[in-house]
Amino acid sequence: MATPFREDGSLAESDLKKLVEFQIKNGISGLVPVGTTGECPTLSHDEHQRVVELTVETAAGRVPVIAGAGSNSTREAVSLTKFAHEAGAAAFLHVVPYYNKPSQEGVYRHYAAIAEATDRPIVLYSIPSRCGIQIDISTVERLLAKYPNVNHVKEAGGNVARVDELKKAMGDDIVVLSGDDSLSLPFICSGAEGVISVASNVIPAEVVALVDAALSGELKAASQRHQQLFPLFKDLFIEPNPVPVKACMKQLGLFESDCVRLPLCELQPKNRTAILETFESLQSQLSSK
Repeated sequence: MATPFREDGSLAESDLKKLVEFQIKNGISGLVPVGTTGECPTLSHDEHQRVVELTVETAAGRVPVIAGAGSNSTREAVSLTKFAHEAGAAAFLHVVPYYNKPSQEGVYRHYAAIAEATDRPIVLYSIPSRCGIQIDISTVERLLAKYPNVNHVKEAGGNVARVDELKKAMGDDIVVLSGDDSLSLPFICSGAEGVISVASNVIPAEVVALVDAALSGELKAASQRHQQLFPLFKDLFIEPNPVPVKACMKQLGLFESDCVRLPLCELQPKNRTAILETFESLQSQLSSK
């Protein structure tokens, strides 16, 4: 989920509630606030906690909330997890510690400390392009062996083989989720169970339909949906996420503003034109069905 701001940069709580309702109405199976798309690095602790609280409160048990609680400080990650647990989050998304570049032993101890702070599911978030390292398969195995709630991985390294490696090592004991909309279909074909999606901020029903078709083995239908949605999947990263998706959300009327916080900044004019043309073209295709 993107985090909505007003033009003055403050948190737009009414737009956040609107986004939650829009997602649930269109059939998503979970909500993920304050992840990368939610601009967690530039939220204050109070804002981070408020977004989690408000998402849980608005969802009201209709779907699970997987709260972003990651940090490259283990103490901070544990603190954010405890808060989200008390707020009612059903699970927690934890990115591999970034910038510090810890050893795999350090990665293990980081997640072990988090796992000891909650008995609810933890989603390991592997995204080496942002973190500088990834979590080894053997480290995931080691964590799962001791902490049964560390049983999900959001895999955003762009490598379909990681799905095969995780499933070969742990089978159905590990749930693998794509972290990249454009790879959802090949990931699911290799054994993944779904996607934590950026595109679903603006086309939730279409992302749900793609995933459902793929999970049901309706690969021709899933492929057709993938091909239709792929131009948007691609252009949503024409500039750093979530800048493009926020422009689409404003265009759709979900957010009153597409404001992002520095060091992110507004889209370059040519890129704004490109992403909005792609989005409007897709909307036209979908409405003509």
